[in-house]
Amino acid sequence: MQSGITASPELHTAFQTLLSSPTQRGLLASISNETLVPITTIPSTSSNFTADLANLAPHLKPDAALYILLRRSPSTTSSPSSATATFVAITYIPDRAPVRQKTLFASTRLTLLRELGSENFGESLFVTEAEELSEAGWKRHEAHGNAERPLTEEERNLEGIKEAEAREAGGTGGRKRVGGGHLQINVGDGVEEAVRGLGEEGEGDNLVVLKIDIPTETLYLDSTTTATPSTLSSSISSTEPRYSFYRHPAPDSSSPILFIYTCPPSSKIKDRMIYAATKNAVTVLAEKDWGLPIARKLEASEPEEISAESIEAEFRPKEEVKSGFARPKRPGRR
Repeated sequence: MQSGITASPELHTAFQTLLSSPTQRGLLASISNETLVPITTIPSTSSNFTADLANLAPHLKPDAALYILLRRSPSTTSSPSSATATFVAITYIPDRAPVRQKTLFASTRLTLLRELGSENFGESLFVTEAEELSEAGWKRHEAHGNAERPLTEEERNLEGIKEAEAREAGGTGGRKRVGGGHLQINVGDGVEEAVRGLGEEGEGDNLVVLKIDIPTETLYLDSTTTATPSTLSSSISSTEPRYSFYRHPAPDSSSPILFIYTCPPSSKIKDRMIYAATKNAVTVLAEKDWGLPIARKLEASEPEEISAESIEAEFRPKEEVKSGFARPKRPGRR
């Protein structure tokens, strides 16, 4: 999976400095505002690579992912080209990091290598514990014959992410487990009541709009209102993704429920990823847990695409096109 994130000019500059500077052992990078950015450098205080790993310890947190670029051997020249394949790229994703952060960092690591020049890296690792980046941990890695190389073990990495999601699915509190227990959603106050209310016949609001608070991964109630097919789009955000449940006042008085997922192109990359990954879980939650029958599921980039005409087309009987027997054309004729 590609995340669409790119490296910042500052990261390119910092890496070029690392390539030519014998006083630097490594460079730490992260993701901020959908961009790969440098955090700090690691000094080279010893000619021994494994001894310098001790300088990493203060930066390895148990709940935050990190990219670590390390020089395997001291630089002996200021020419960046001589550094080819002497660096190791490490993707550090601890088990306690948020699930979405794990997914984002894992899906962006190939972008990091490609933008900084894959030829500069002779090795790439995926680690989940800080101890693996200690002197003792690295020696165990070398003794194992460098068997784990994430760039050639894509399925292994994805399996680790899925296992992390499954572990977190055992939580309690305001989280709702859906989709076979592999994904959970924090649900804010009033969301369930508003969605359930759409299934009740009456004169109340017929549009419920939900949003996700990205930092807390919580589903919140954005708005409830009464809308017609022609006014529906004006009640949905045109700058951020949204989930909308709409009770359509159909001509036959059936009042079917529509689930509408809108995701404007101007919305942030991380927002788009999280909304897309959670979309199916939200509909499962509404249908199975909250008893809301969904007649149609619509998707659009802009709310304006959801119009009276497009909704009407969803319920218009499909015309069956019949074709009679056509005699095969003779060879050589057009």
